[in-house]
Amino acid sequence: MPNKFLRWSSVVFIIFILGGAIAFFTGHYRLAYTPSFDKVLNSNEIYQNGRPEETYNVWGESISKKEAETLLATKEGKKKLSPEEGAVKVDNNLLDLGRDVFYQETFGNEVFLSDVMGILDGPISIWNISKAILALRGKGTNNLQVELSETVEVGDQTFEKGEKIDTGLAVPKGSLMPLGMPVTLDRGKLKAGVTCAACHAQVDTTTGKVVEGATNTNFNVGLLMAMASNSAAYFTHTEKKNIEAYIEVSSPSVKSSEGKEEQLPDAGQLEKDVEKTLLSWPPGFFDATVDQKANPTQVGDSFTFGDHPYSWSGMGMAGAFNGLTTLSNNVHAQGADALAQSSISKGMFDIDKEVYIGTILQRAANKNFRYDPDTGKKPSEFLKEVAPHPDTPGVNHLVKLPSFPNVTLVAPDGLVVSTPGYRVNEQNNAVAAYQNTLVPPKPNRETDKATMEQGRKVFEDAGCIKCHAGRYKTNNKIIPAKEAGTNPSRAKALAGTEKVWEEEASIYSPDTPVPVPNAARKLKIPLNNFSKKDVELAFAHNESDGGYKVKGLAGVYWQAPYLHDGGVAVGPDKNSDLGIPGTLHKGKRPDPYNSMLAMIDESLRDQVIEANHSSPDLRKLNIEGTGHAFWADEKRGFTKEEQDALIEYVLQIDGEEN
Repeated sequence: MPNKFLRWSSVVFIIFILGGAIAFFTGHYRLAYTPSFDKVLNSNEIYQNGRPEETYNVWGESISKKEAETLLATKEGKKKLSPEEGAVKVDNNLLDLGRDVFYQETFGNEVFLSDVMGILDGPISIWNISKAILALRGKGTNNLQVELSETVEVGDQTFEKGEKIDTGLAVPKGSLMPLGMPVTLDRGKLKAGVTCAACHAQVDTTTGKVVEGATNTNFNVGLLMAMASNSAAYFTHTEKKNIEAYIEVSSPSVKSSEGKEEQLPDAGQLEKDVEKTLLSWPPGFFDATVDQKANPTQVGDSFTFGDHPYSWSGMGMAGAFNGLTTLSNNVHAQGADALAQSSISKGMFDIDKEVYIGTILQRAANKNFRYDPDTGKKPSEFLKEVAPHPDTPGVNHLVKLPSFPNVTLVAPDGLVVSTPGYRVNEQNNAVAAYQNTLVPPKPNRETDKATMEQGRKVFEDAGCIKCHAGRYKTNNKIIPAKEAGTNPSRAKALAGTEKVWEEEASIYSPDTPVPVPNAARKLKIPLNNFSKKDVELAFAHNESDGGYKVKGLAGVYWQAPYLHDGGVAVGPDKNSDLGIPGTLHKGKRPDPYNSMLAMIDESLRDQVIEANHSSPDLRKLNIEGTGHAFWADEKRGFTKEEQDALIEYVLQIDGEEN
């Protein structure tokens, strides 16, 4: 009997092991961290007692529960609140989905980041990340330091094996995973992707809790991407206007879209130069535009309610939630999958589609995605064979809009990210609705009512209220770049879209399933919430120099450094910790009070600008800290006490006051 039992036990054990091995090598699993509400520093009452209840959003117009009840009592009102009119129902189900998207949804970008770019194939491995997290012993951090697994030369710098680098990944107290970095096991291969939370949430160093919506000013995106084995895949986001300069006699060639022989750039040299640019990005900065210029901007916050239009230029102005859905989509569709722009590469970059795809894939990390010109296949043919979604460009979960391949106000690359099984833009709408519920935590600063009242008065007397008006401290305007005075480079970053632009913006009805059926309903996007000039300023079209949107001030305490280029940074010591060189370049976090002081004190700002100008890298990145010359200093008749009151007042703004 015992022998029989042992034999059967052995058989079961073998079957279990074999089954586990088969699952390991054939299955698809994802592990991501979502904090419970008791581990979040923001108010946890937002769903019940926070913002006024919204039950529908119709092209940016918020419809309350009371208004909806009145409308639903009439036939015409019912139609207005239907998907065929573009209405999005906002309820707890949508908000719960939005939070899931915020923390867990990659839209498949682990394929581009891991298989193509090779973010885990360099000296930063998932094992070393795990080792660094375990070494925290549950304490949490806002800047995970990871030991390098090998000695490497990146750009023109050498990094030694065992050296610890600042990744800026945030790990909440008690967590075994970073925020916003899901790990996927796909048929035996570990892959890492990123979600909204990687950039738009941070860990409070005092409590170890998550601050939802706060900018992760430590996230060292440029360094992590530079350490990847195929950083050149991101070349359009760096200063590489002419890839022909990288072509050598021995460079391989491909057949272009027109059947002509065209050479690919030298992979090694392009890789090295892209790495140099990526390494120069300060922590907390990211270049989401594909203008082939070095224009990294500070990652924005997600305290979005009332802060439209969205992005530094205001490009997120059309569609649901006043354009917030458009901005959320653009980050994932354009910023997280360079292959998605292959259909417009000729118009945007004057690079043939085949050369463009071949350039990105010739050094792909995963050999299954690595393009070999010797096969004789066109790069586009090869990509279609290996891409997880061969009917769309790129490797993310993408849906072609009716205007594709042209771009529009609601999709600056003609695509929206949407996962099969959901509805078109449902996840983008959900995360937009969720972000609009986020209220920043109160700063850990002591202030009294008298100081706040004095600060409010100075805010008005100094003229701040002219632009930063109303409950959300923005007039929702886009200011011409020359008037703002900030470095103009970013204001022109979207100018290239004019070459592939379609005036009439349309999208599929929000009840359209993914994959999109042939007879899907198409809706024309209303353009009555903004002017033609707004569009020209946001996208730098019609020979415009572009513009910058007036930023709302909710939660600015959690967002230093300041200004559209993120150049106004001052550390704890305002005499020495000046500019990006004196703060982020030295591993020091900008101090919100001192950085805000540099926004209103001309003398201190001049020192910040001088410090930024001393860095050749920052000059190349167009990060200066210039502009927004609206002062409240002694030269303008304001005392130190009034300055202090103004700053304390601004740092306390949360968008909830009347």
